Amino acid sequence: MRFTSEASSDGVREQLFSLAEIPGVLWTPAGAAETRPLILMGHGGGQHKKAPGIVVRARRFVAECGFAVAAVDVPGHGDRPKDEEYDRIATENQARVEAGEELAPLLAGFQALVARQTVPEWRAVLDAVQELDHVGTGPVGYWGVSLGCGLGIPFVAAEPRVRAAVLGLGGALASAEAAARITVPVEFLVQWDDERVPRAQGLALFDALASAEKTLHANPGKHALPPGPEPWPRPPYGSGVRAPSPPAPP
Repeated sequence: MRFTSEASSDGVREQLFSLAEIPGVLWTPAGAAETRPLILMGHGGGQHKKAPGIVVRARRFVAECGFAVAAVDVPGHGDRPKDEEYDRIATENQARVEAGEELAPLLAGFQALVARQTVPEWRAVLDAVQELDHVGTGPVGYWGVSLGCGLGIPFVAAEPRVRAAVLGLGGALASAEAAARITVPVEFLVQWDDERVPRAQGLALFDALASAEKTLHANPGKHALPPGPEPWPRPPYGSGVRAPSPPAPP
């Protein structure tokens, strides 16, 4: 792992890094050196490791809970080079949707393909980050919705270090088989009027999770319009660390 830049503000230290060809960012409490819980965050489609929603939540998890947070650019996003094969598939899928095919099955196939690459990449990032003195081998959680859910469910299913997860805006066509192998506590988001992931598919994915402790957060609105920061999303618990009470809404 090679760090390429570092900055601190409001008690949060931000370090950009690269691991092989994977660009990422790590947020930790400034000046802290002890082992702490770590959250790996997966960004949405068309976004990147420092998308506004990722940064706001990451800084909050660090400042309010003392966690470490890491995020990376998935293939074809952010600072990753253009992937011609993925671009070709995305273009073909768009043409098929315009010709009348359903979007959900096409998204499912594409996410399953990309997950074959991202699962081992994220496990390698987790290995490297936990070797750092200011992170260590504490409890691990995962946060990811939309594409971050489609790629995150196979990762959580494959990675025994993950003790809890926040997921959502994903469907059973892409992830039901992997979801059946997840037993850690999960909070799951469904947008009731989701135009990209049919409601029935989101509910089916929640049902497919084998977790004994799982909570469904369903809200009105389209795919890209989830509600404000409370009650969704909270940091993934089940880590032995109690998060502080949320601030009252304005």
